Amino acid sequence: MSTVLVTGGAGFIGSHLVDALLDEGHSVRIVDNLSTGFQRNIDRLNGRAQFIKGDLAEAAVARESCRDIEFVFHQAALPSVPRSLKDPLATQRSGEVATLTLLEACAQFGIKRVMFSSSSSAYGGTTGLPKVETMTPAPLSPYAASKVGCENYIAAYAHCRGIDAIAFRYFNVFGPRQDPNSPYSAVISVFLSRMRKGEAPHINGDGEHSRDFTFVDNVVHANLLAMKASGPLKGRVCNVGCGERITIKDLVAALNAALGTSIEPTYGPARSGDALHSQADITRARELLGYQPQVRFADGIQRLVNSTES
Repeated sequence: MSTVLVTGGAGFIGSHLVDALLDEGHSVRIVDNLSTGFQRNIDRLNGRAQFIKGDLAEAAVARESCRDIEFVFHQAALPSVPRSLKDPLATQRSGEVATLTLLEACAQFGIKRVMFSSSSSAYGGTTGLPKVETMTPAPLSPYAASKVGCENYIAAYAHCRGIDAIAFRYFNVFGPRQDPNSPYSAVISVFLSRMRKGEAPHINGDGEHSRDFTFVDNVVHANLLAMKASGPLKGRVCNVGCGERITIKDLVAALNAALGTSIEPTYGPARSGDALHSQADITRARELLGYQPQVRFADGIQRLVNSTES
């Protein structure tokens, strides 16, 4: 078994990754400044993982976090396109600055491999579906631009500092523990929270825009495959999604079906910085890692609705 670091391990995706690593018997360290993560996701572990509260943009925190570590799962970030439009400098600090500081610490301590959480928002204004890693990034927001910048650092450090790494472009991840209460929360958690109370979900735009909604177990699966991969990953970018496209209208219909309700959505203006459509080509993930989606959209929605943690 390995000794691993999960940055952002008190957050939504990070906490699920921590669970899977502990279940496999790995020794886990978490670093999180709790800006978007939750202490409850640490407390529920009952001391089975080491926790460092700190900001990875600070070199001392990054060094403390990486000492005696073999693999790093870098999940920490300030998520959300609207948040980045409001405060782009905070997005940069949690993105490029923290990632570069972490990579320096990884180089110092001889980390074997880094799994970085990027975003499908990197594709932004690119035309054509599905989105393929060979497309030139076209970010439409500071959040997306920050993710692309981090990807470039990952590739550069794989080349010049010998840190094997991969940058995963996640496609619209959802699942239990996703916070519905922030103004920057992801659409599924917000919709489900409202619809559980009998309230109408609010759609920005006409509802025909689409996303490759990806249940969190698929993201965890891809990360574990990358950690165990035998060959070098060379800092490459790799999509993680289901290869499907669900409209926002269809999302509401799926939630109604899972809840046994028939709530009609309300509509408003489209949101600035959002791409109209998104769908992953997962060929590279399949060929490089043996990745296949473990949970499809409809099953993921049902699991989320049934979860006591949603």
